[in-house]
Amino acid sequence: MDFTPTESMRLLRDSAREFAEKRLKPGAQEWDEAEAVPEAVYKEAAELGFFGLLVPEEFGGLGVDPLAYAAAMEELARGSAAFQVCVTVHNSLVASAIAKHGTAEQKKKYLPKLASGEWIAAYALSEPGAGTDAGSLSASAVDKGDHYLVNGTKSWVTSGGFAKLFLVFVSTNKTAGARGITCLLVEKDAPGFSVGKKEKKMGLRASDTRELNFQDARVPKEALLGAAGGGFKIAMSQLDAGRVGIAAQAVGLAQAAFEEAVAYAKQRRQFGKALAEFQLTQAKLADMATNIDAARLLVWRVAAKLTAGEKCAKEASMAKSFASRIANKACFDAVQIHGGNGFVREFPVERYYRDVRVTEIYEGTTEIQSLIIAREVLSG
Repeated sequence: MDFTPTESMRLLRDSAREFAEKRLKPGAQEWDEAEAVPEAVYKEAAELGFFGLLVPEEFGGLGVDPLAYAAAMEELARGSAAFQVCVTVHNSLVASAIAKHGTAEQKKKYLPKLASGEWIAAYALSEPGAGTDAGSLSASAVDKGDHYLVNGTKSWVTSGGFAKLFLVFVSTNKTAGARGITCLLVEKDAPGFSVGKKEKKMGLRASDTRELNFQDARVPKEALLGAAGGGFKIAMSQLDAGRVGIAAQAVGLAQAAFEEAVAYAKQRRQFGKALAEFQLTQAKLADMATNIDAARLLVWRVAAKLTAGEKCAKEASMAKSFASRIANKACFDAVQIHGGNGFVREFPVERYYRDVRVTEIYEGTTEIQSLIIAREVLSG
């Protein structure tokens, strides 16, 4: 595989890097304290095209390939993982799902709004009692002829407080299990639909995470994405692409922590010399650098497979699992190198340490990734 950046990939990566350095990084700590990213930041990102990365050009998006997308997601996460998670959910879990599975009318109605950032989209699969076991949803939708009547609760919905379009997975046939799951496009003003409490989280505090409540919510029949009962396949196929965004997020967090650790080790002096001169510090930095490069290459490999239209469930799980694990270790070591300073909010590594923890949980836990990899290996 040739990972030499194309001109378009380089331009997008550089644009994301510049935006991260000038706009995201300087405000990330303040946003973490306020538990919100300013609306102006989303508007600026929209003007740069970041909300239309995976929307086809005919609908106003950039239509970039998965490799360029992964590079951009890493750079945005290096600036603010709490901001980046909104962008990657919007693109890889919702916009690309509509582009792949939507009707001509759905694409025309929604994709231009998503590409421009006029509408932010959110993905609603998890429930209070159904996270990893996505086939056991309790939220239900009853066919009423010209509409569905939806009841239930969704949890951990990124951008839930301000999103205007939600990709919602519900059961339309309880006895069919996963084969009875259906996917609906729900607009924020749907009757009977409401946004619940904002979660108080350990990390990614500036990312708006909410519950969604459906009480006899009326969702029109034309909101059906794909076929009735075909929702589980849509959810699983989108998660392969979504894991690229989260794996890239992990790499970006690891890279940010690594850069802070290197800078601190060079300037902090103990026993008459810089920390960087001690071999134990050097060993930590060497491991961090090696693991980050390895994780990035795994992310790029699965992105290349997605670009080629190849099956990549195993590679996606490998990339997500490895990147999230080494990112957690990198942030741990960055705090350790900072010593007591790493434990206070004045230094960014404290935030990275909190933010990175969830990368081993959402978009499929590390344990689930291991099961997927083993299944693929044993099936030959």
